[in-house]
Amino acid sequence: MVWDHIAQFLMHWWQEALGKNGWIAAFGLFGQAMFMSRFIVQWISSERARRSVVPVAFWYFSLAGGSLVLLYGLLKPDLVIIAGQLPGLVVYARNLHLIHKHKRTETAAAT
Repeated sequence: MVWDHIAQFLMHWWQEALGKNGWIAAFGLFGQAMFMSRFIVQWISSERARRSVVPVAFWYFSLAGGSLVLLYGLLKPDLVIIAGQLPGLVVYARNLHLIHKHKRTETAAAT
């Protein structure tokens, strides 16, 4: 009997979570998965190097996942998600800019 109530509650919750725009929830989950992947990339890189490493792919996953989650927040609309993602996107883009600028400087110095 208790399991029936739990199952009904979960089914109701799932339907409410997806609502009329289930594609938005699927999109948001995809963005969140992309964002989470950055931690897996960073962990694997650190394990291989036997020290803490932040690979360039970490910042690309951060930028892509953060952008998708921001877009999800805009589609929803969810001010908390929007406010939470915007500052991070600036940081991710800036880090990528600095990384590529440093690589260009190293290449120019080597030639």
